[in-house]
Amino acid sequence: MAKPKLHHQFLVLFFTVFLCFSNGKSFQLGLDQEDDGLSWINEEDSEVDMAQTRHDSSSSCDFTYGKWVYDQSYPLYDSTCPYLSTAVTCQKNGRPDSDYEKWRWKPHGCSIPRFDALKFLGRMRRKRIMLVGDSIMRNQWESLVCLVQGVIPNGHKMVSYNGPSMAFHALDFETTIEFTWAPLLVELNKGPGNKRILHLDMIEENARYWRNVDILVFDSAHWWTHSDQWSSWDYYMEGQSLIKSMNPMIAYEKGLTTWAKWIDLNLDPRTTKVIFRSMSPRHNSSNNNVIMILSTVGAFNRQIIFAGKMVGNAINKGSL
Repeated sequence: MAKPKLHHQFLVLFFTVFLCFSNGKSFQLGLDQEDDGLSWINEEDSEVDMAQTRHDSSSSCDFTYGKWVYDQSYPLYDSTCPYLSTAVTCQKNGRPDSDYEKWRWKPHGCSIPRFDALKFLGRMRRKRIMLVGDSIMRNQWESLVCLVQGVIPNGHKMVSYNGPSMAFHALDFETTIEFTWAPLLVELNKGPGNKRILHLDMIEENARYWRNVDILVFDSAHWWTHSDQWSSWDYYMEGQSLIKSMNPMIAYEKGLTTWAKWIDLNLDPRTTKVIFRSMSPRHNSSNNNVIMILSTVGAFNRQIIFAGKMVGNAINKGSL
């Protein structure tokens, strides 16, 4: 039986997003239907089914520990979703089987309610959700958009573009689900002689797109591990120092420290939820191994949720 599809893994991540706001006082849970344009919305069940543990209600559940179970009722969306990139649409590329679409993540000790697009949109009403990172995060943006777009009629949804960002708009909910390309988070610019310079202490050129967002989900890892042959830069730069060679894990730590300092200085944890997700398996055919990056970065404060135990635990060994 086929193993689960890679971007199904993001359901755990976005259930975390869902819970982040489930008790927020600022949330508008009721769906106002006075406008005729909202008549398609079913207002029943405005309360989310919260995950329950096997223990008492005060117990917490670690969604990162569990197993994949086969569920005949899956998938929650199929390859006809118009927002899927051709490269990640397996059946359009000739894959004959579909069992890989029927796997569901089941945590040990609790259950995750089946994803309900209308409930999700109700909770996310008037919210901006932004995914920032590389092509894996782009895949997850496509998956989330495909999960919700099917319940929204044509004419009530659209996609817009702004530089490195794209946004799916659920118009009646005033909700946007956005993706911004920034695989290294910090700035990668052209220097003299057209050389590519990775600025380990500069981020504003990318970060200017991250302001005024309610939920920010970041990833950055794969591009830091590329070999010299596939590296996206020719030099590192820190301050006024141009550096030809550096241990990539040290560079990664410096880059994440710059990112974390920007988060601490520019975002209000009372209004913006920040999630940093750990590394996923590579999604190319030549490498099916899971590569986890362990780093010790002490600049993060308590407003950041780490989606991924290995990276989170590694960072906790620092001064978090």
